Amino acid sequence: MSATDSTLPRPRTLGRATVNAVVGLSVLYTLLPVLWLLLAAAKNRDALFGSALLSLSDFSFLTNLGDLFAMEGGQYGRWYVNSLLYAVLGAAVGSLVSVACGYAFDKYRFRHKEKLFGLVLAAVMVPQTVLALPLYLMASEAGIVNTFWAVFVPVLFNPFGVYLGRIFSQGYVPDEVLEAARIDGAGELTMYARVALRMLGPGLVTVFLFQLTAIWNNFFLPMVMLSDQDLYPVSLGLYTWNSSASVSPEYYPVVIMGSLLAVLPLILAFALLQRFWRSGLTAGAVK
Repeated sequence: MSATDSTLPRPRTLGRATVNAVVGLSVLYTLLPVLWLLLAAAKNRDALFGSALLSLSDFSFLTNLGDLFAMEGGQYGRWYVNSLLYAVLGAAVGSLVSVACGYAFDKYRFRHKEKLFGLVLAAVMVPQTVLALPLYLMASEAGIVNTFWAVFVPVLFNPFGVYLGRIFSQGYVPDEVLEAARIDGAGELTMYARVALRMLGPGLVTVFLFQLTAIWNNFFLPMVMLSDQDLYPVSLGLYTWNSSASVSPEYYPVVIMGSLLAVLPLILAFALLQRFWRSGLTAGAVK
């Protein structure tokens, strides 16, 4: 081998460098909007529209935070609590329902099982905006439009969560363990609650995180269902304030501060549950 050939980078080194560069650009692309949001939340209205966004002068973080929770009689606080109820409670119940359905599709034999599961997979590809009008008509017939239940009930059923629940059941719950539980006299519900559900813990957390993110960012369904601002989630409330900002510029700083606070629960949830999430994503490889 010549001296020139020995100085050429190896293909594996080039591949790693390319992957690292792509990952670095992706992280930068993801973090730049959050960084801008963090810097903009510390600016007053005049500095917000200036060119010195990176300057540490005109620091108004605490002032904007106080204005946010004082605006319109503390409306943002109510929206925040509403979003926590919709997202946390909805994700908890919805993930339990999805994992239970996926477990049933995996472990039980019943008529037309694969055809029904095919419908579940087809429902995954249906955009949620397409379902908003039918859901509104059904909620209107049930008399729950402009109530908490009009937003809460539809988010409990997630076809993608059912699909993931079946994958997790295949990867984490051996049939031999269930058969041993049946021999010991355990009923189906007892076996699921005390044996299978414990094994499905990482998968349950993974579905919960996906559900939490989807419900927290949900916008179109609340916009269709709700007219009472006291029931708005954060996403819809901030949209309302942002629409008013063109007429009343004092809304701009509080909208930015509210947007910054709105991403904190998702960051906190992923930070606390990421080890379960990462292990859950490998469920298909475990089998």
